[in-house]
Amino acid sequence: MANEFSNQNDLADQLEKSGDYKVLRRLTPRRVVTEPDGTSTKLGIFLDLETTGLNSSTDEIIEIAMVPFTYSADGRIFEIREAFQALRQPSSPITPEITKLTGLTNEMLAGRSVDPADVAAFAAPAALIIAHNARFDRPFSENFCDVFTTKPWACSMSQVPWKDEGFDGTRLSYLLVGFGLFYDAHRATNDCLAGIEVLSRRLPKSDELALARLLTEARKATCRIWAENSPYDFKDILKARGYRWNAGDNAKPKSWYADIGEDNLAAELTFLRTEIYQRDVDPFVQKIDAYDRFSERV
Repeated sequence: MANEFSNQNDLADQLEKSGDYKVLRRLTPRRVVTEPDGTSTKLGIFLDLETTGLNSSTDEIIEIAMVPFTYSADGRIFEIREAFQALRQPSSPITPEITKLTGLTNEMLAGRSVDPADVAAFAAPAALIIAHNARFDRPFSENFCDVFTTKPWACSMSQVPWKDEGFDGTRLSYLLVGFGLFYDAHRATNDCLAGIEVLSRRLPKSDELALARLLTEARKATCRIWAENSPYDFKDILKARGYRWNAGDNAKPKSWYADIGEDNLAAELTFLRTEIYQRDVDPFVQKIDAYDRFSERV
C-alpha cells in the first residue's frame, strides 16, 4: 500500500511538472501543523453549523462541530485537537433540500440532542472562535448557547482578502482547490478541518500566512454608521457603496448602514454630509470589535 501511494504521488508530481495538468489531492487532516518551538500559543476553535434554514430567529441547528487548535500571535497553527461534533433533532422534520445540502436525513437526526452546557464547557477555554461566514454562524450559536456571546469572533471567509490573492471564490471548496486540495464538503467537522487547513497556508501573492492576515483584521475596530433618514432618491448610491438596509424590526434603526474601518470614519462622514444629506449632520456611529462583530446584538 505504501509503495502504491508513493507511486501515485510520483505520477501526480510528473503531471504537475508538465505544466499541462493540475492535480488535486484529497485533504488529509493533520494533527500537527507546526512543531512546537517554545512559542506561546492560544486556543482557537473553528466552528461550523448545519441548520434547517437561514433565519437564526426561526430556524434551528441540526449539527454542530467545533475543532480546537493552538496558534501563535503571528498566525502559525501548531496542534489540531479532537473535535466536538453532535447532531440535533429539530422541532420539525427537515426538508429534502436541507438533506441534499447537508447529507443529513430525518432518520439520522431522530432522537439526537445537544446539551448547551456541553457546548459551553468545550468552548470555554477558547481565545477566539472562527467560522467560515461568521455572519451566519454567530447568531445561531449565540441563540443556542450564551458562551458564544462572551468570545471574540473572526471570519475566514470575509477577513482574508482571497480575491486579491487570486482565488476565484470564497467557498471552502474553491479555496482548497487553489491550494491543490479537495475534500468531502458540507458536513460540519469536515468543513472545520478544511477551514483550518486553508488558514495554515501562505497566501500566494503576499506570502503572508492566511491566519496572520485574519488575526490582523479581527483585531481592528470598525465603525457602523447608520444613515438614518437619508433621502430616498440616494438609496442606490448608498447600496452601491456597500450600505445595507435594516428594516427596523429588530430594535435597531430603520435605516441604511455600513461597517467602516475606523481609519476611514472621517472620510465616510464627509461623504454622507456632502453627497447624501448635503448638509451638516452627525449620523449615529457604533464602534464594533471582535467581541460583538457578526452578532445580531449590534
